[in-house]
Amino acid sequence: MGEMVEFKSNGGTCTGYLAGDSGPGVVVIQEWWGLNDHIKDIADRFAIAGYTALAPDLYHGEVTTEPDSAGKLLMSMNLATAAKDLSGAIDLLQQRTGRTKVGVTGFCMGGGLTLMVACQRPDAVAAAAPFYGGMRPDTPINWENMSAVVEGHYAEHDRGTAAPEAIRQTEADLRALGKTATFHVYPGTHHAFFNDTRDEVYDAEASATAWTRTLALFQANL
Repeated sequence: MGEMVEFKSNGGTCTGYLAGDSGPGVVVIQEWWGLNDHIKDIADRFAIAGYTALAPDLYHGEVTTEPDSAGKLLMSMNLATAAKDLSGAIDLLQQRTGRTKVGVTGFCMGGGLTLMVACQRPDAVAAAAPFYGGMRPDTPINWENMSAVVEGHYAEHDRGTAAPEAIRQTEADLRALGKTATFHVYPGTHHAFFNDTRDEVYDAEASATAWTRTLALFQANL
């Protein structure tokens, strides 16, 4: 349905998968595997739902199916460059749609980057929907900058910075700052429960609920 496009990213260029040609803009941020068919399919789903979706290629052409390789790609990713690429994606969507407000969603690695870009581009990001995403320790986050409505989706059996106790604390911290934040924890689910290409973790019921909630978030705020 979509196509690969090239766009400017603060002095450089980035490519991404663009789906849809009408409706509000949504940035779709990849898992640590790279810009693969699953992420492109999610962008297509947003297009079908009436949005213009752009999934930037933050690894600039590299994709893997091996966890060890994915971990190396994640750790070697330059966060400053990723921030520029994401900001460029927002700019392109604003140009394409003629709308100032943009939504952002991301999965796994992309979940953490969803929150990062919401803090870095409060002028544009009006709604953010992170899915089971932790953050690298060096991820630049300034929660006070955030103006987006945040609704996150997390797994009961996740670990680390995406574990339920960790995201409950983040939710409490954001609310203490006066931010609008709701983090859902889906019972019985595991990390990557939305990824329907991974039978070992995919949860159809939780995915359907999370998708409905995400569409409602964007409809209300974009």
